[in-house]
Amino acid sequence: MPYIDPEVILEAKKMDLLSYLQNYEPQELVRFSGNVYCTRTHDSLKISNGKWCWHSRGIGGRSALDYLIKVRGMKFTDAVEQIMGRAAIQPPVFASQTEKLKPKPFSLPAASRCTTNMVNYLTKRGIDIDILCFCISTGRLYESYPYHNAVFVGMDEQGMPQYAALRGTGYMGEAAGSDKHYSFGIPAKQASDTLHLFESPIDLLSYSTLLKLHGHEWRREHLLSLSGVYQPRENARETATPAALERFLENNPNIRKIVLRFDNDKTGRLAVQTIRAVLPDSYEIIDNPPPSGKDYNDYLCNSLGLAQTQTKERSHAR
Repeated sequence: MPYIDPEVILEAKKMDLLSYLQNYEPQELVRFSGNVYCTRTHDSLKISNGKWCWHSRGIGGRSALDYLIKVRGMKFTDAVEQIMGRAAIQPPVFASQTEKLKPKPFSLPAASRCTTNMVNYLTKRGIDIDILCFCISTGRLYESYPYHNAVFVGMDEQGMPQYAALRGTGYMGEAAGSDKHYSFGIPAKQASDTLHLFESPIDLLSYSTLLKLHGHEWRREHLLSLSGVYQPRENARETATPAALERFLENNPNIRKIVLRFDNDKTGRLAVQTIRAVLPDSYEIIDNPPPSGKDYNDYLCNSLGLAQTQTKERSHAR
C-alpha cells in the first residue's frame, strides 16, 4: 500500500459528500426535497445534515472518502488521491459555507365557501358524486377562490397537505412549493398488496367511477397519481423512479403488484417501458391502459355517452 501522509488523510476526511458532489460532480447531484439530496446513479442514496445513507444497501457514512470507498468501490489510497487531487486543482467551497437555497414554502390556494363550480366541472367529466364527496370530506379535494379550480391535495403520512394540483376548464397547474413525493392518492380501505398508478388525479377518479359503475369496491386497492405526465429520459435506466411512486413504495413495503394505467399515447407508452426498467424485478408490473380513448377519463366519458373535456396545460399557475 503506497504511503500517504496522515495529515493528507485527515484533510481528505474533512470533505463531506455534499460538498464533494457540488464542487466536482454537480451532474450527479439531485435535490430530493428541501435540504435532502440523492445521486442520479443511486436515487435511494440520500444526503442530509452532513451524512449520507444508501438505503437499499443499508450502508452510510459522513465523508466523501466513505462514499468513494463504499459506493464507488475505490481503494483507500485511490480515493484519498482523487479527493486531494481535485481539491488541489479546484479548491472546494464547502456546503456549510454556501448560501442555502430555501425551497419555496408550500401554500394551499384559498378555499371557496362552496363547491358548486368544482362539482359541476368534475361531474360533467363523468366523475361519481359519492366519490367526490369522499374526497371532499377527507380533505383531498376542494374548490379554490377566486378562480374556482378543483384542488387535488396530496398528504404526507401524518395527513398533512404537502402537494396540490389545480384543475379547471382550460387550466392545469400546481400550488406553490408542492412536493411531488406526496401527490394525490386514495389508499385502500383494507390491507392490499396492489397499487394502481395514474398520470393525473382525474384519471384516478375516472377509474374509481368505472369500478363503482360495474359494482366493484372502488377502494379495494391503492390508487396513486403521478401529478402529471411522467417524462423519462431516452435511456430508461438513467431515469429516476417517479417521486410519488418512490415515496409510496418506501412507505408500503408490502406492495407486490403495480398496475400502470397510463395514457394511450407515445409518452404514456414510454413511461410504461421506463417504469418496468427502473423498478426491481420483485414487483409484478402490469400495463393496463384504457380500452379506448386517450386516457381513463376519455374512456369513462365514452362509456357514459358524455362529451370529452380535455384540459390543455398552461405555463402559469393560479
